[in-house]
Amino acid sequence: MVIIMEQGAEQAQIDGVIAAVQREGLTPFVNPGVERKVIAVLGAIDSAKVQLADRFMNLAGVERVTLISEPYKLSSRGYHPEDTVVEVNGVRIGGPEIVVIAGPCSVESRAQALRTAQAVKAAGAKLLRGGAFKPRTSPYSFQGLGKEALEILAECREATGLPIVTEIMDPHDLSVVCEYADVLQVGARNMQNFRLLARLGKTDKPVLLKRGPGSRIREMLQAAEYIMVGGNPKVILCERGIITFEDATRNTTDINAIPVLKQWSHLPVILDPSHSTGHSRWVAAISRAAVAAGADGLIVEVHPNPAEALSDGAQSLLPEKFAQLMQEVKRVAWAVGREVATS
Repeated sequence: MVIIMEQGAEQAQIDGVIAAVQREGLTPFVNPGVERKVIAVLGAIDSAKVQLADRFMNLAGVERVTLISEPYKLSSRGYHPEDTVVEVNGVRIGGPEIVVIAGPCSVESRAQALRTAQAVKAAGAKLLRGGAFKPRTSPYSFQGLGKEALEILAECREATGLPIVTEIMDPHDLSVVCEYADVLQVGARNMQNFRLLARLGKTDKPVLLKRGPGSRIREMLQAAEYIMVGGNPKVILCERGIITFEDATRNTTDINAIPVLKQWSHLPVILDPSHSTGHSRWVAAISRAAVAAGADGLIVEVHPNPAEALSDGAQSLLPEKFAQLMQEVKRVAWAVGREVATS
């Protein structure tokens, strides 16, 4: 359930509600809100929840109590009615402007990463993506350069000013990745790696959470809950395609997920057109569709020479194609009353 305080409720009244929740053996999470405080009540309430709701309703400063039946609470719009904006080094994701993240699937060399970073910066990207640790289906595929890649990404940030988004696969790598990264990406394969999610909840870094290829939207929000209940509210949701019977593309882009997530959750929602299609020829079209559907951003793979890429070359855009995509996305954004944030 959530307890909505009256507008202008005094701190003593808020503290009184928190204490009452704790006396019931439940856990309160306070969302400061724009106009009023909202307190989420977490724990096993079961059949007593109606009586508890009546009891909390009678506390000083309480406007109303709402029961939430969904298995996710903190990521629910019922708990947090206003949109959440996640700020990354001055870049605001989830606000009126659409934010584009771009870069190589994997950092392969200093020259490749710097060239790509400079190209996506010039085209208008606001954050740089790049893989250091790569989860690959085959153990014989390129696994990433590890810490060396993180150092290269830091150099790219120094050269371009673009904050870094990179994937975290193993809780044991958390300290070293946090040392270099600005946003921690949870890949699709790790969406339900609950130990990793719980550890990310203890950090203060924004987390970009990708939807698992066989996961429902509700399961994605429950994964976000693992991070948020640990104390980290800075979660960005990413639709990246799901597995269906269709095999014309690498995955099936679930455009439906964008408006559904925007209605069910207050968290920012972005789309990955590269993984959702698996081929560069369809990336621009799906990017335009995502913006039209209400996405807060895109994360796009770009490589200076896709034919020689060590991972996901087929879905990577050449820098000039990415620049063209940015112009197309700007026109769609204008048509739906938004703008694309550019450098």
